[in-house]
Amino acid sequence: MENMDAKGNDRKHYRGIEKQTDNPFLNLYHIDALGRDGTPFHYYFASRNDENNIKHKTHSMRPEGMAVYAVTEDGEKLVLVRQYRYPVNDYLYELPAGLIEPEETASEAACREMIEETGWKLEVYEGGEPAFRRGFFLAQGLTDESGSMIFGTVTENVGQQMENTEDIQVILADRQEVLRILREERVSMRCGLMLMQFLKTEPKAPFAFLYL
Repeated sequence: MENMDAKGNDRKHYRGIEKQTDNPFLNLYHIDALGRDGTPFHYYFASRNDENNIKHKTHSMRPEGMAVYAVTEDGEKLVLVRQYRYPVNDYLYELPAGLIEPEETASEAACREMIEETGWKLEVYEGGEPAFRRGFFLAQGLTDESGSMIFGTVTENVGQQMENTEDIQVILADRQEVLRILREERVSMRCGLMLMQFLKTEPKAPFAFLYL
């Protein structure tokens, strides 16, 4: 329960943690937190993990999910989805993404989700710096969830296979359309950052940014 503060001193940040809900996919946790001067306050976060595997306890870096940066074979277009999201009651532009099943690697999950969400088969690109594919936290003020990035090229469209609970439109966006989306549309943060990256790449070297 004790960690180093910014000055390298041990400091107690909380007195206890309690699970507040019992839902199948996402649960709320309450932390009996302590301010820098020891004053108690309430802090809440959500997690997809079960009570024994929340990252508050495990400090694991294993990503729960992944997103896919997928380009067409000529490098001219990026595969995006426009998906209805209940929390904002609107459609957001996003990268294809999904959860990693316990028996899957992130790359295997990416290939599965690409077909389900977009209908496109994915050829995973393995080159470049491995650190760019590790888990990164997504909304650390609200959840312990982390996600990784998978990169690749789409090769064949076999038909979208989304679930009944999903409402997803598939977009193959060239650089002009990507710029319009960034300027005008509702975009997830992860997607927005990768759209900016796409604008800076050359079609003939779409993954050059993965190399140091």
